This record gives sequence, C-alpha cells and structure tokens, in this order.
Amino acid sequence: MTDDASHTTADEKTGHALIQSYLKTLDSSPGVYRMLDAQARVLYVGKARNLKARVSNYARPSGHSGRIARMIRETASMMFLTTRTETEALLLEQNLIKQLKPRYNVLLRDDKSFPNILVSKDHAFPQIKKHRGAKKEKGAYYGPFASAGAVNRTLNQLQKVFLLRNCSDAMFESRTRPCLLHQIRRCSAPCVGKIAEADYLESVAEAERYLSGKSTQIQETLARQMQEASEAMEFERAAALRDRIRALTQVQTSQGINPRGVAEADIIALHMDGGQACVQVFFIRGNQNWGNRDFYPRIGADVEEAEVLEAFIGQFYDSKEPPRMLLLSHAIENTDLMEEALSGKLGRKVEILVPQRGEKAELIESAARNARESLARKLAETASHTRLLKGLAEAFALDAPPQRIEVYDNSHIQGTNAVGGMIVAGPEGFMKGQYRKFNIRGDDLTPGDDFGMMKEVLTRRFKRLLKEDPDRDKGMWPDLLLIDGGAGQVSAVAEIMREHGVEDIPMVGVAKGIDRDAGREEFHRVGKRPFALRHNDPVLYFVQRLRDEAHRFAIGTHRAKRSKAVGATPLDDVPGVGAARKRALLAHFGSAKAVSRANLSDLKAVEGVSDALAERIYAFFHEHG
Repeated sequence: MTDDASHTTADEKTGHALIQSYLKTLDSSPGVYRMLDAQARVLYVGKARNLKARVSNYARPSGHSGRIARMIRETASMMFLTTRTETEALLLEQNLIKQLKPRYNVLLRDDKSFPNILVSKDHAFPQIKKHRGAKKEKGAYYGPFASAGAVNRTLNQLQKVFLLRNCSDAMFESRTRPCLLHQIRRCSAPCVGKIAEADYLESVAEAERYLSGKSTQIQETLARQMQEASEAMEFERAAALRDRIRALTQVQTSQGINPRGVAEADIIALHMDGGQACVQVFFIRGNQNWGNRDFYPRIGADVEEAEVLEAFIGQFYDSKEPPRMLLLSHAIENTDLMEEALSGKLGRKVEILVPQRGEKAELIESAARNARESLARKLAETASHTRLLKGLAEAFALDAPPQRIEVYDNSHIQGTNAVGGMIVAGPEGFMKGQYRKFNIRGDDLTPGDDFGMMKEVLTRRFKRLLKEDPDRDKGMWPDLLLIDGGAGQVSAVAEIMREHGVEDIPMVGVAKGIDRDAGREEFHRVGKRPFALRHNDPVLYFVQRLRDEAHRFAIGTHRAKRSKAVGATPLDDVPGVGAARKRALLAHFGSAKAVSRANLSDLKAVEGVSDALAERIYAFFHEHG
C-alpha cells in the first residue's frame, strides 16, 4: 500500500464541481476513495482499478441514479488511498465500510461469529464440545454452524451415536463413578474406565469421519456390528447399536438439504423488495447442511443485486474463513478479484459460481425461496412494528413515532451483584447490539436501593451521551425512556434529567397495577395523572414486551455476574495466572486455600507452572496473607 493522498478543499465547491477539481491530482493507480459531507462525515467508500477514471465518472453533471446524484450533491471533500493492486483495494474498501458505516454504502449490519464443533486433542480421552471465537485451543474444528441451536442438535445426536464425553477436564479427573449421561447412553464413561483408550479413540475417529462427510461408512460398520451382536445373541449390545444407527439417521434427516455433489460450499441467495434486501446463507460442509442464517443488509433505493452481493461477501468474509466454493444467486461485478481476495485469505483456491442447472442450481433455488419468504415476513413485521410505534406516540402524546426507545431495569439479590440493564428498540425491533449493562459501583448505596441504582445508571448514561454525541446528530439519543416503576421512580429520573439538562426527552414509568397483575399496568409521566390502556390494546402488549425484554436482560446480566463471583478465587488476582494455570493449580491442590498454603517446592511441581511463576504465587500469598 502506498502513501495516502488525503485531499480536502480550501474553497466552497461541492458536488460534481468539487469532484472535478480533484482529477488533476489523481493518476491511474488502483485504490480506495472516500466522499465526505460538510461535517466531514463519510458518505461513501469505493474502490477503483483506476482512481482517475473512476472519480471522473462522478464529475459528470448528469447521468446518475437518484441515490448517486444525492451523494454527489452532498460531497464537500474527498480522500484517496492508493494501493499496489486492485485486490488490495477491494479488501481495504470492505474493511473501511465495516469501520465507518457510510450512509450510501451497502452495509452488513449483523456480523456475529458462528459456532463450531471442537474435538479437543490435548487429552488422552478427547472431549467434543461447542466452540465460538478464536481457534486457540488444540484440536480439530468443524464448522461453521449457522446457530448455537444447529450445533447443539448435532452434538446431541453425535453423543447418542459415538458416546463421546462433553465434560470439562477438571470434571473428568474428579469422577469416581459414571455420571447421568452414561446411564442414559450418551457417554461411554471413559472417566472411570468403562471403555479402553484405544476403543474410545476409535469412536473419536468415527465422529471425525462423520463430521468430514463420511457417514455412509460409519452406518455400514454399525450395521455389521449390530448383525454380529445379534447372531452372537448379545441382544442388549445389538439394541444399543440399533439406537446409534437411528440417531445417525435422525441427524441426516433433520438437516433437510444434504447435497451429494457439493462437499464444501456456502450457498448465498439474495432477494430484494420494497427497498429492503434479504441474503440467505446455507453452510454446506462434508456434504451436510449445517444450517442457514438470514441477513438484512442496509441498502439504498436504487442499488443493484450485483453491488449488494459483492458488498455482502466482502464484509461477511472479512472476519470469517471462506469455504472452497461460493454458490451465488446473482453474478457480482468483480468475480475474479473476489476469488483472488478470498483465496489469499483461505490459502487455497476459492471458486465463485452462479449455477444455472443441476444440483447446484437446485440448492440456489432453495436458498432463494428462503430469502423470499424471510423478507416477506420481515416486511410484514416491519409494517406491524411501524403501526405499534405510531400507536405508542399517540398513547404517550409524543410528537412523532419514536425511532429509538431505551428501557431500563435493575437486578440484584438483597443488594448484592447489582446490575442495571438498558435495552434499545427501534423501527426494526430490538437493537441488541445497542444493549448496555451497568455494574452498580455506588459504595454508599443501601442494599436494595432501587432509586439509588437507577440514579447511578442514568447519570452514567447521560454523561456518556453528552460526551460522545453532544450535538445529538449521531442517532445515539433516545426519543423515549421507559422506566420500570411508578411515580417515585419517575420523579427521581426527572430530577436526574434536569441535572444534566436533558428535560426534552419524553419519559414514562411503567408500574404494575392492581395486585401487580400484568395487563393492568399504570403509566406515569411527570406532572400528569397516571393512566392505563385497554386490556386488549396492542400498544399495551408492545410495552409489556419491551419491559419483559429489559427484565430478561437485567436478570441474565445479574446471573452472569453472580456466577462469576461464585467461581472467583484469590488465584484470579495473582499476576500471570490465567484460566489454564488456575485449573492446573486447583486440580493439583484441590482448593485455592491449599494453593495459598503450599510451599515453594510443591508449587514448582505443578505442570505448566514455571519456577518464576511459582515464586510469584508464593510471594503473593505470603505477602498478602
């Protein structure tokens, strides 16, 4: 990548006239350009094989689509970054789009990681489990699966078929008798020697063959073993083998699509309607369908299918490993560039196809049908949601339907492990990426002081808003606050808002009515009488859903904090002792107290603990003791 030619203008030109002025400073290098508005906000990020030729297109006063014409009119400055190759420009473009989220680019909004199945390889009896995140643990990874549910279903059936353990190493070492999973025939109990190591490793190998797409061999082997057991009159063993064959068949039938001629591919189909798009992705690995996921990228009104799919693929695989083949419903503009970029990422050739006939075309048609049906449901939900927001505005006398609703709730047990939760909802439903948790820090709070906790949460929230978005132009400020509580809570929150000068945000307290019965909620506003909505009013159900989601989020956050506190030990505070060494120390000594009392030579004897770390642990407990 070569030096950036970052350009801004000193005069007051905008639009195509301003863009024209850049042409004399550009050459024919490949690179990335950014178009910025008068407030220096990025409007659009694009790539070019030839920067001068690409930018000259924008300098024309006419011949643009409505979206591009608007973007040109708003352009007040541009920035350029030249690259060595066009492929490098493509990768940089998609990376910048994800970072900057420009208004006129196609943007992938949901970019979560996908779970895998991990067969661990750092133990004599390998464990099979769900894994998400960086692949740091030693073992074989199989995936991606479209969802945690898809992984859990597959793991559940694999346990029935191959009887592999899913317990932690610490649990494995501490067992003295088989657990419940062995009793219900889900584990062969290697922890207590119910299966020889060689036989267990053969089961692991069979499971890996299955996950690699060689399930027919396994079924044939199991069928032969069942026949042999039956002939030897070992009917109990034959019945167990029969159950394993049934479980294996059930995995395959539940997967729906199981292509014979496609071993490894992502099937990506796009459907567009009503200014919205749905991209459906099916994951095919080892000739098996490992689930599907729908995505709803943000698009403009006049964007083409090729642009949407190319942007989706570039952003989707920016943080994920691509398969050997992508099957697409529509051709993209730069297939060769995308193949080169993805091949470089994978370290082997990636092929991009738009199949017209045969099994591959049938797979695309199935994905396209899913995309069409998913978008229809989404549009119907959006229309319904729009009506609810309009009804909410009428019920609470708001100036307009709210675009961002923030709902707050607290959770604690007698004041301990107190947390506050904030959920956010908008025109497209719950905005889970905007949820926030607040660990209550107030040392002077009385245990169970809900008023004090709410004051701390909202004080921190408004301080952050005033710091990060003082001009209220970044979409971070709420149009409506919903608080769990009655008149007292509303008065307390109103006082906090006055202190921060944000009295113009409508705020409503949602209190349980008579007998704390759902459906009889009362709504409280500053300086107004409480009121209720009709028992069957859809707006009431909507508010209940918002409140219940805030309650669910706050309780979940509280439970996670409490669970972490329960599992905490003094070892957590020792520098250099991470999760793996903590497990090793606890397994060796039995408890944190025993570690704190151990002498230096015993600490040095623990596997994975260096002499220097042993000395640090010893010094920590004897200096802090």
